[in-house]
Amino acid sequence: MRSRPVVTIDGPSGAGKTTVSKRLAEAAGMVRVDTGAMYRAVALTARSKGIPWDDPVRLGGVARELDLSFRTVAGEPRVFLSGEDASVALRAPEISMGASEVSAHGAVREALVAKQREMAREGGVVLEGRDTGTVVVPDAEVKFFLDAAAAVRALRRHHEISPPQPFEEVLRDVLRRDVQDSTRENSPLRVADGAVYVDSTTMTVDEVVGEMLRRLPGVPR
Repeated sequence: MRSRPVVTIDGPSGAGKTTVSKRLAEAAGMVRVDTGAMYRAVALTARSKGIPWDDPVRLGGVARELDLSFRTVAGEPRVFLSGEDASVALRAPEISMGASEVSAHGAVREALVAKQREMAREGGVVLEGRDTGTVVVPDAEVKFFLDAAAAVRALRRHHEISPPQPFEEVLRDVLRRDVQDSTRENSPLRVADGAVYVDSTTMTVDEVVGEMLRRLPGVPR
């Protein structure tokens, strides 16, 4: 039995998982694990090595050897890949699309899910991604599915992307990734059994975090 709960936050691209999970982990005194960053790291590493995103055997090797860590620098959570801060590079639109491609391979998912489960073994963590409540930690004490209307999610991504991209292009990418994530054979995006569904379309970040905090056992409100 875990001494502290595991919290999972799943949902589609642009739903606000990154921002909300950061705030929730900080407020609850937990460690945040961005599982999506791990898939983006595989995509980024594969590209640097000239490995195609449709090569499951070599991608599985990249995932097994992945040297990735989550650290807090100047109060901000950062992602380090092979000792280098890769936080910005991992958020590039093409790498996000690459993450969706590489995550469809069973060898990649098997390697990364094992790493994620080890991170969550003792509890006291907030995991965010696509399958944290369905596959990674299906027995998590608290599960959330964070969603929002596609146009709203695309607008959020539009404001984040640098250099800027036309909104219509961002919306197409969001919709395309929705299809990829929800129809892939391995661990498709879906609402986990027992998950609390949160629609953030018209909610502020404070409202979403507040709603989630009210669901956490043993956390001061």
